[in-house]
Amino acid sequence: MEKLEIDYIKQFLKKRLLNSHKGDFGHALLIAGSVQKVGAAIIAAKACLRSGAGLLTVSIPKEERSSIFTSIPEAMLHFREEQIDFSKYNSLAIGPGLEQDAAAQKLLYSTLSKTKYPIVIDADALNILSSNQDWLTLLPKDSILTPHPKEFDRLFGLHNSKEDRIQTAIQKANEYNCIIVLKGHQSVITNGHRTFVNTSGNAGLAKGGSGDALTGIILAFLAQNYEPINAAKLAVFTHGLSADITLQTQSEESMLITDVIENLGKAFQKIKAEIK
Repeated sequence: MEKLEIDYIKQFLKKRLLNSHKGDFGHALLIAGSVQKVGAAIIAAKACLRSGAGLLTVSIPKEERSSIFTSIPEAMLHFREEQIDFSKYNSLAIGPGLEQDAAAQKLLYSTLSKTKYPIVIDADALNILSSNQDWLTLLPKDSILTPHPKEFDRLFGLHNSKEDRIQTAIQKANEYNCIIVLKGHQSVITNGHRTFVNTSGNAGLAKGGSGDALTGIILAFLAQNYEPINAAKLAVFTHGLSADITLQTQSEESMLITDVIENLGKAFQKIKAEIK
């Protein structure tokens, strides 16, 4: 496996032109959150915008609109009860806080059927997929699945070790022409042909919301037209690097994912400082 370290990662970060505008950095759609879990949508949305997406629309239940307006006014809203025009967006993520009820299942199936560009699939969307294995064949090419070990095992069967999961991830990524981010200590990213292991991050990320933030970061890089495998690598490394920077002011026990999101700017600065 190839290691993701700052000297390797820095070559993929694109330089922004002085005369660029928001349209140059994509329009992302985040389908996330529910009445019980709107925080997941807020976390993913903040991480997405902190990672450079030009525009972000968040699809949430209409009754939760005030939560988004208050927490992240930079985001636009789509109400879950309305039809989605997927052609308006150039990147999409679905799953954080979505729930797994009949409406969520219908929404995921519609998303998979109608979207032509790579999408990020996380959390409840992964669990819905695990109950509808035949939908895996609907994945747009180079879509990015981001399971933690339990979600991975629900998708692909029980495994006895991380090493076994990595082998299955390589096989399944190749089978479904997708990218799998196996989250955890030293997360592993594979497209079935090349496999990478992350070197950034710490145990402060072992808290609820960390995966939601990672989904938002990947979504942002996809919106900016990074190649999907590079979007995944950059997102995983930057997410971990920001957590490492957060340890300068927090401990692993006290760290919140909102602290990590607020330090994404310092993580980008550190990567850029390494670019000669």
